[in-house]
Amino acid sequence: MRSDAQTDYKRPESILLVIYTRQGQTLLLKRIWHHTFWQSVTGAIRWLGESPLEAAVRELREETGIEVSTSAIQDWNRRFRFQIPNRYQHRYEPGVQMNVEHLFSLCLPAPRSVTLKPDEHSDYRWVDIEAAMGKVWSWTNREALHLVRDQQQA
Repeated sequence: MRSDAQTDYKRPESILLVIYTRQGQTLLLKRIWHHTFWQSVTGAIRWLGESPLEAAVRELREETGIEVSTSAIQDWNRRFRFQIPNRYQHRYEPGVQMNVEHLFSLCLPAPRSVTLKPDEHSDYRWVDIEAAMGKVWSWTNREALHLVRDQQQA
């Protein structure tokens, strides 16, 4: 198995972590890259020895400053598979076209302030899950928000 230091290419596997409250609010982060968009916590899984769950805990800490144990995170045992956009193809090994995204969530008792990673995000908001579905950029994030909402309503 390779390590991140052994390759310049990203692993075509990532996490999506929806952070929400019992009152039906979700945390959205404003991404700053080629174009600005809103999203939940996301990130690549490292090559060597990192599980999807460990990546979710790490990305949560890096992107928001929130620290939790792995037991606080719900693993949905759901995977989304999607085409890697052309503008990001150079980050992956030649011939890699698809990414697998693992879905997780974290329920907090109430909204809280977060510490953003300034080279990735410029702002955050706690918004109603319904409103968040109209704000997020990716279809996988919309689907994840639907699943969290439906679980809350059950």
